Amino acid sequence: MPQALPTFEDVLAAAARLEGVAHKTPVLRSRFLDQKIQAQVFVKCENFQRMGAFKFRGGFNALAKLSETQRRAGVVAYSSGNHAQAVALSAQILQIPATIFMPHDASAAKLAATQGYGAKVIGYDRYSEDASVLATELARSKGLTFIPPFDHPDVLSGQGTAALELFKEVGPLDALFVCLGGGGLLSGSALATQALSPGCQMVGVEPAAGNDVQQSLRKGERVKIATPVTIADGAQTPMVGAITFEIIKALVKDIHTVTDEQLVQTMRFYAERMKMIVEPTGCLSLAAAFQASASLKGQKVGVIISGGNIDMARFSELMSAYPAVD
Repeated sequence: MPQALPTFEDVLAAAARLEGVAHKTPVLRSRFLDQKIQAQVFVKCENFQRMGAFKFRGGFNALAKLSETQRRAGVVAYSSGNHAQAVALSAQILQIPATIFMPHDASAAKLAATQGYGAKVIGYDRYSEDASVLATELARSKGLTFIPPFDHPDVLSGQGTAALELFKEVGPLDALFVCLGGGGLLSGSALATQALSPGCQMVGVEPAAGNDVQQSLRKGERVKIATPVTIADGAQTPMVGAITFEIIKALVKDIHTVTDEQLVQTMRFYAERMKMIVEPTGCLSLAAAFQASASLKGQKVGVIISGGNIDMARFSELMSAYPAVD
């Protein structure tokens, strides 16, 4: 790697920048969940973060480090929704102009929120256009700073503060399940885990339809796939980031996958048993913990919910499409 990889010190520095700005999200317990997995389960609820997802941590950390010249010029980003909202809200707080590329099929709730925070939104086709290229070209032509959704040292360091808070509150864990798309949350969490709970097994979880990181880890190099078709819109990434993969390759032992149906059943569990609305991508971690329960018996297990941004029409549609199972 041409540049030095972020370290736990960068996560601590991000936590200092986020102090008093980001929410310290709750860690919830459920007796029924403990019984179901036969373990002590600690759920870190980033669905209660500002703008409804962990992405605010990385977005604000990256924007807060910009120079005055960069702030005046503005930033550009691309995202299916949560990074879009994170950059838009952070830019609003820091008074930085923001332009966001969002796919035409982005969640209506995420689109409305991004525009509500004051960002200019430009649509694109996620299946035929490369948003990274679009954003890079606009940044070059307009003198903007490009803030990628995951493959950025300041972004992933900010995301790692979610796991930092979890370990500070509950102590070391035996296993930690983390939602996985481009690897920002997983790589940042891995830095915190290595420092605060080195014996903890890190498990990244991605959709079965989009297991590029699982393939990459097994091959030892990044594998690019077609944009996956999955209800986990926050994990529809064709390839893991270069920076995030180097950290994942070094610190993460396993990647699990779950189906869309398993995600919906986990959404139903959160709604019925824990009284929370969680978006499909945010359910990746617990869905995998359910599948791995036989190997978790008696352990102390962490689960990070990545976000809760789903509109009620879509939530109802998914509940109807996948009936409850025992």
